[in-house]
Amino acid sequence: MRSVLVLAAALALAGPAVAAPAAAPSPAPSPAKPQPVLKTIAADVDPKALEATIRALVGFGTRHTLSDTRSDTRGIGAARRWTATRFAAISKDCGGCITVEMPTKTFTGKRAPNGVEIVDVLGIQRGTTDRDRVVIIAGHIDSRVNDVMDAVTDAPGANDDASGVAAVLEAARVLSKHRFPATIVYAVLSGEEQGLYGGQLLAETAKAEGWKVEADLNNDIVGNVHGIGGAVDRAHVRVFSEGTKAVETPEQADARRYNGGEVDSPSRNLARFMDGLAERYVRDLDVVMVYRTDRFGRGGDQVPILEAGYPAVRVTEAAEHYDRQHQTVRVENGRAYGDVVEGVDFPYLAQVTRLNAVTLAALASAPAPPSGVKIEGAVSADTKVSWAPAAGAAGYRVWWRGTTEPTWSHARSVGAETSTVLTNVVIDDWFFGVSSVSADGWESPVVFPGAAGSFESGAK
Repeated sequence: MRSVLVLAAALALAGPAVAAPAAAPSPAPSPAKPQPVLKTIAADVDPKALEATIRALVGFGTRHTLSDTRSDTRGIGAARRWTATRFAAISKDCGGCITVEMPTKTFTGKRAPNGVEIVDVLGIQRGTTDRDRVVIIAGHIDSRVNDVMDAVTDAPGANDDASGVAAVLEAARVLSKHRFPATIVYAVLSGEEQGLYGGQLLAETAKAEGWKVEADLNNDIVGNVHGIGGAVDRAHVRVFSEGTKAVETPEQADARRYNGGEVDSPSRNLARFMDGLAERYVRDLDVVMVYRTDRFGRGGDQVPILEAGYPAVRVTEAAEHYDRQHQTVRVENGRAYGDVVEGVDFPYLAQVTRLNAVTLAALASAPAPPSGVKIEGAVSADTKVSWAPAAGAAGYRVWWRGTTEPTWSHARSVGAETSTVLTNVVIDDWFFGVSSVSADGWESPVVFPGAAGSFESGAK
């Protein structure tokens, strides 16, 4: 977001005065140690590979969730099998580093009244030392036209959401060349347009497999730069994040309302993490953090992930064009409708894919975020911050910011200790957090104290 923070200097006044909240002397926080491999990963993303994926998916005619599953050339079944072969080919190139799984479940609902078999296609790149900790990138393969029940008419779905699937596959190709402590799951989901079924199946799979999901990056509509009102925006991407946890208990809500945490869910601090990475490793792309779970009144496959208690964000282009979403391909009164390949800007999609790839790599390389973060200091000039040790951490950084600041503005490295006292930092006036740092400088997202900010799963 590249916010400009204006800091007021405290003035020494003679006689009584109302003082600004005092912070202990601290330089502006420096970024985590530069990681050249992230620049290599960003540079490896290929717009031509993204275009090839989208053209292949569009070539299946329709990928409607209720469409043909037996044909080898048309329908969602053929598209899913093609995706599985792409994961297999990527795995072959990396010596078998990716396993392909296709969890399946039948769902019935308003848009699937007779029941439909939902199949998610997963490419799983197991971590080297922290295999149960999982970061996910997802996109949905299904498409639609005006009539959500029309499973026959051509529904190209080039941007919604072949663009997201292309980002998933390209991230797999690029990241499969590297090894990471944590596991990366590349998820291509079905059934989003019929009821977010693919996201629900992914959440159920995560729970059944015992995954400790640290992040889900849901990419949905990420390849267009021409907005409905004529705006053109190649420089921004929106990252949507929930404010308070979907699984928050009444007791947790009471504590959060009193002490804060409305803007510090793990999903929101994941969005801040992505914002910082974009500034350092993705040239000419700015993250716009949107403080909503999704666009107003709309949804995506990150919603069932959040409802299961896992951190998740939605990644979406900055300027949507509604004539190209959920529209039957046609021309009316000289106005073109339909989600066709010509509506995708591949260099822009490559930028968004770079953001995803460096985020996955940074998360999977860093230690687990700290747990048990706690603050103390009522009726005191000082604040004590404490936390439990995190797997893989060689040290920690304590962060704080003013309660109306959007991003963390102060930081202090504290070595391998699991508590510290911030002298002359009054607990009333600041929000606090802690990140884990590895011996080679990889840093986790910041964790806000208490249940409101914990990255530990609340999976049902």
